[in-house]
Amino acid sequence: MIWLRHNILSPLASVDTLTLWLLRGAAGAAMGVVMLILLFLAMESWPALRHISIERFLTDPSWNPGENLYNLAPMLSGTLYAAAGALLLATPLGIASALFIAYYASPHAASTYRHLVELLAGIPSVVYGFWGLTTLVPLINQLHPPGASLLAGILVLTLMILPTVALTAYAALLAVPDEYMIGAAALGLSRWGMIRGVALPAAKTGIAAGVILAAGRAIGETMALLMVTGNVVQNPSSLFEPIRTLAANIALEMPYAMDDHRAALFVSGLTLMVLVMSLWSVAARLARNGDG
Repeated sequence: MIWLRHNILSPLASVDTLTLWLLRGAAGAAMGVVMLILLFLAMESWPALRHISIERFLTDPSWNPGENLYNLAPMLSGTLYAAAGALLLATPLGIASALFIAYYASPHAASTYRHLVELLAGIPSVVYGFWGLTTLVPLINQLHPPGASLLAGILVLTLMILPTVALTAYAALLAVPDEYMIGAAALGLSRWGMIRGVALPAAKTGIAAGVILAAGRAIGETMALLMVTGNVVQNPSSLFEPIRTLAANIALEMPYAMDDHRAALFVSGLTLMVLVMSLWSVAARLARNGDG
């Protein structure tokens, strides 16, 4: 018996050990790539940070690199407004979609709807932008010119991050132990009573982590917003005014930028990287609390 266990378990243990080290190597490589990207952004930003104080990136009169003015505040506000508006719309829609798939739809309808949501997640961002430019912007223009605006950016971003919220919320709801739902049913709760009183509280950590990950995608989105937001550097006073986001500013000006102008664009990229890393750390902390 001992011989059998030795000969059966040893090869498996070797495979497990090899797999463990391969996975550790892959994780280490991924972390190394992230750190190299962060280091590259910091090095390329240094020429601007050496000559321009950080306060000037928020207090200069305007963004005009030809006159040595580098105010990033309008683009930062445009980025945050578009991301926040999209989250306000996508979060309830995504959670409602997840609840429909998990608890209300028939098995066939749930499978079909889930595949449609997964298909939305796979559509390239330029396709969303092209649809927004040719369909959504003219519709908004009829309501309030010029059409290319913060509102168009919010609506396009909502479609783009909706699958992330819906699929992560669905995964979190699936992870709720069956014993919780059986116990709630034994108490005579209605379906909505079980969802509101048991499923949603048990899955809230996973749902919140999904919303934060969706926020990361919304902040970093470039091409679709570049096509539908008008790309005017200003602090918008209404949903119908054009904006320019930090990512769109990099895409528009990097081809001809030089010297401090080029370094200031890398400061924009570094700002985006810090924002996304901050959101990731919050999501990781939520996940750890949920596991605990």
